Amino acid sequence: MKYDVIVIGGGHAGIEASLASARLGNKTLLISILAEQIGAASCNPAIGGLAKGHLVKEIDALGGQMALATDNAGIQFRTLNLSKGPAVRGSRAQIDMDRYRIYMRTIVLNTENLYVAQEMAEQLVTQEGKVTGVITQLGNHYHAKKVILTTGTFLQGLIHIGEFQQQAGRVGEFPSITLSSSIKALGITMGRLKTGTCARIDAKSIDFSKMELQPGDENPLPFSFRTKRETFKPFQLPCYITYTNEETHTVIESNFHRAPLFTGQIEGIGPRYCPSIEDKINRFRDKERHHLFIEPQTREATEYYINGFATSL
Repeated sequence: MKYDVIVIGGGHAGIEASLASARLGNKTLLISILAEQIGAASCNPAIGGLAKGHLVKEIDALGGQMALATDNAGIQFRTLNLSKGPAVRGSRAQIDMDRYRIYMRTIVLNTENLYVAQEMAEQLVTQEGKVTGVITQLGNHYHAKKVILTTGTFLQGLIHIGEFQQQAGRVGEFPSITLSSSIKALGITMGRLKTGTCARIDAKSIDFSKMELQPGDENPLPFSFRTKRETFKPFQLPCYITYTNEETHTVIESNFHRAPLFTGQIEGIGPRYCPSIEDKINRFRDKERHHLFIEPQTREATEYYINGFATSL
């Protein structure tokens, strides 16, 4: 089975890479462990923000799909820093994570020249120092002139939930172990990065009356340059703002000795601008409270994401 380009991984980057390749006329294969998870937003239900919103619009200007998907699946749209000059403003949207995934998967499965294999890539095949294809767990050998790796959190993925550890790409999904070994065997240096997320909370357990309402913009702007502003009237849900308190800090601090971030259990390097709640409490001991944003994950708003409360505890 011969292709011009093979893309391994069906997340944000893999989708854009495979669509761009196929739209340029290349016979393209997207290999994903679970086809139904193509386009899944693994962490928070948001697209864009300061700096990141600019990146999404650059992808859109180049013909990418993310901005259009956001306009289709968005459930709140806001322009950040509106009181400041245009150069420092940023677009941000909450998305219905289910609708976003279904939209993206539908686009991928209906794009000409783009094929999908629900398999696990295990080995990069090379000849005279050049990649020539991929061998999968099922033993299929796919030949290609180019291979693009967009594997996200799956390469030797390791999940920490307090003192519990589990090899996984995402919760409930297999990690990619053998592919990592194949990459190392080619002399490519591998590192490990760390990212954290929060426990999701049931809407029925939240007292919204004690929180500050954060609605979307009254006249929201679409993310994509291809979406018509005059007809853009999205369904919007509010987010909510609340705070940690001294009691929260005491509970977390009393469990520092069990936190993988401090015990040495986690060795990866974390994101600079997205510290975990235990890291914030440890580093900023003068702060009596920290912002938390309560964000809906779908239009039905039965499950909420706590932005600002990423943790490995």
